[in-house]
Amino acid sequence: MHRSLVLSCIVPALCMALLGMSAARADTQKLLHSERSLYREVLVYEGNNQRCMCFTRHCRVGRQSCMDPRTPDQIVMNYPRLMLGSLYLNPRPRTILLVGLGGGTLPRALQQILPEAHIDVVEIDPAVVRVAAKYFDFTANERVRVIESDGRVFVKRAGREGRHYDLIMLDAFDHEYIPEHLLTQEFLREVKTLLAPGGVVAANTFSSSRLYDHESTTYASVFGQYFNLKRDNRVILYKEGDLPSHDQLAANGQGVAASLKALGVPVEQLLPLFSTRPDWDVHARVLTDQYSPANLLNAK
Repeated sequence: MHRSLVLSCIVPALCMALLGMSAARADTQKLLHSERSLYREVLVYEGNNQRCMCFTRHCRVGRQSCMDPRTPDQIVMNYPRLMLGSLYLNPRPRTILLVGLGGGTLPRALQQILPEAHIDVVEIDPAVVRVAAKYFDFTANERVRVIESDGRVFVKRAGREGRHYDLIMLDAFDHEYIPEHLLTQEFLREVKTLLAPGGVVAANTFSSSRLYDHESTTYASVFGQYFNLKRDNRVILYKEGDLPSHDQLAANGQGVAASLKALGVPVEQLLPLFSTRPDWDVHARVLTDQYSPANLLNAK
């Protein structure tokens, strides 16, 4: 789920420009839905040929999910396009876990690309599930199951039950960022136990924030080397075993290119984004259940 980079804004003039853009956008938005759930405020705005789910008024801290109501199958945001880069690591996952629903862009896309796959979607907020169904064309069915639960609780329970997935997508956000208990080394270790042989993890994160270095070293402490893709957001991609070579990525990408293009994903732009070069402080402290990322986000 995409977020604006307000947290990383350190130049006052740039901050004012971003706020001005948000104000201008608010003038063209029509509020379609508003409700306060147990966890957050859930809002739906429409304007400029986009319908967006947001957790703050006028989407001032970014957008959770967006679609073009005229062409609902087309993916309009960059973060789900990057997340679908996971198919370059494994183009035919049969069992998929998504932590975080948003407007349902990813499960809808995966259904179209992989009609035989079984998809579990974990979403803590029943209001988000209702809004995704009413405003964003998301529908659960015999192959797409929605579990209303905290993501970490589900992952822990699934581990105890011995479940395994070919693809795990981490895309859970609140109104500020990823909930802190879904950022820690302990949680990621639990996620790793759910991977089938050759399984893939895709994680949607900010491309710039006070947490970036710590988040990066935390993923490295659990998964070792991973691909880092950036365009607006940052998506981390890991595959159990050796990471694919560039040639393997290209071959896998060709296998899904037609399906991705049908969804509006510019496949020719994905491959150059795959990088394993650390662009973070490799000595940054790892995030744990005892070392709260919230302390970093609120640091002066």
